[in-house]
Amino acid sequence: MRIVRVKIFEAASCGGLLDGMDIELLRPRKARDNADFLPMCLLGKNGTGKSQFLQIIAEIFQAAWHEHRPEEEATVANPDLLFEIIYEVSFEGDAGVKRVKLSRARDLSGRIGKIQMEIRGEDGYGPVPDNQHPEFGRHLPPLVVAYTSGDNETLSLPFYVSRSSYASAVRTAALENSEAVVPENRLILLDYSTHLEVLIANMMVAPAELQTRLVEHANLSGLHSFRLIIQLAHPGTPNARGKKSGRKGVQLTDELESYINALCRAATCWEYDPKHAVYTLDYLVDYESRKAFGAFWPTALELYRSLHKLAMLNDLMIPKTARERVSKNIRSRKFASKLPEPQDEIKVFKVEEVRFRKPGPSAQISDVDYVSLSDGEHQQAQLFGIVAMFRDRNTLFLLDEPESHFNPQWRAKLITRIMDLPVQGLGEQEFILTTHAPFVPSDMRREQVRIFSKENDKLSARQPEIETFGATYDSILSHCFDVDPPISELAQEKINNLKKTGSVEDIESEMPLLGSSVEKALLADRLFELKKQK
Repeated sequence: MRIVRVKIFEAASCGGLLDGMDIELLRPRKARDNADFLPMCLLGKNGTGKSQFLQIIAEIFQAAWHEHRPEEEATVANPDLLFEIIYEVSFEGDAGVKRVKLSRARDLSGRIGKIQMEIRGEDGYGPVPDNQHPEFGRHLPPLVVAYTSGDNETLSLPFYVSRSSYASAVRTAALENSEAVVPENRLILLDYSTHLEVLIANMMVAPAELQTRLVEHANLSGLHSFRLIIQLAHPGTPNARGKKSGRKGVQLTDELESYINALCRAATCWEYDPKHAVYTLDYLVDYESRKAFGAFWPTALELYRSLHKLAMLNDLMIPKTARERVSKNIRSRKFASKLPEPQDEIKVFKVEEVRFRKPGPSAQISDVDYVSLSDGEHQQAQLFGIVAMFRDRNTLFLLDEPESHFNPQWRAKLITRIMDLPVQGLGEQEFILTTHAPFVPSDMRREQVRIFSKENDKLSARQPEIETFGATYDSILSHCFDVDPPISELAQEKINNLKKTGSVEDIESEMPLLGSSVEKALLADRLFELKKQK
């Protein structure tokens, strides 16, 4: 998949900042070194609309899936969004690459119309006759996978809507017809609250080589043990009584009951508290436990989906007043507070006591608590785990500052490490990421980079004038972030003052206290001139 162009006529958000944006994202099909992994990198200062742009893309495809399969995306976060997006999807065999135009506009009466899909053929674009037509869904990204490194409520909104709709649908289905299977969402958000689901799915079911890649950067050799807690009727859960279960609390469909049954059967040991309907499942990770998980979940994605469906029930524990407040804010496009998150103690599903093995002689093997790892180690394991797990052709990845917790060395290696993952088909998926650092764009051609800026309360994006691939970080900081010279402001002011008013003695005393830089060299030139004048 490749997004080619995005036009935003009315964003219905951000105070009109995004209205009228026309962003071209065209890239060559292959890089000059014949690589086909060509992510798009969005640069810019804070407040220039990068995260909002990712949000708009997610809302576009959420709206499209809602019109095509409302049972899979029951609601939309932005029903008033008017847009035109052009993108390419690829198919196996003779179908090749198809260019698609998706748009929504007002009709002659001024009302917002349905989404229109057109597919380009030999004679130009031709419309898909109906939004329920199979070709409509076939030409949409099968999944929109977003990652945010922090509390980015903007990007989270359409995914929160999607997740809440699933939890509500499960509650309704469990009360009315437990045999109903609630369809999976098309939007998936991965953040700190979901990172353990990703980690466990990969470390229990993924190929051994991939498991090693996910944790080797933290000097770990593998997963040692973990615990799952499932609480269905503790104080604070909904009071509804299930027709089939006969108990009060969170009601489950047969599908979710089957997941819990499988998790119990794969556990090393487990116990059940019937009074509060609480399952406590412990897993010591070894060959047999991995074999048991593999029998129930052949792939990491299937295991992740099962764990994540249970985790989405946590939304049922959010107080009704908080859910109503968020729904009202979403409708009005005003957000004055953080999206609600239930307290850990009352969650329906949670992961605890995750421990890893450290490498060493067999007699000296030790285990490490996962919480003792750094934020960067957590982030890297999750990011690479996401990329490795979602392998469907034409999947769309929206990654908001995916390397924000990395040290500079890891940031410089981000693209290389993704390309080195033991997976196939990266070039058949779309990756759009944002960053505030020069490390990632130095690994990308200028055609893969867009610089976001804001002038007169309007946002725009442009391609860099310089070649970013292989450019020094100083060059990228200067051209893309207006940081010139590339040193901090306090030090710059000190050097400027010395150049303007410093005596020979002042400059000579301060020179040993300054690090190496072009500005220090210019100060040395000033010192030489002052000595010549004497």
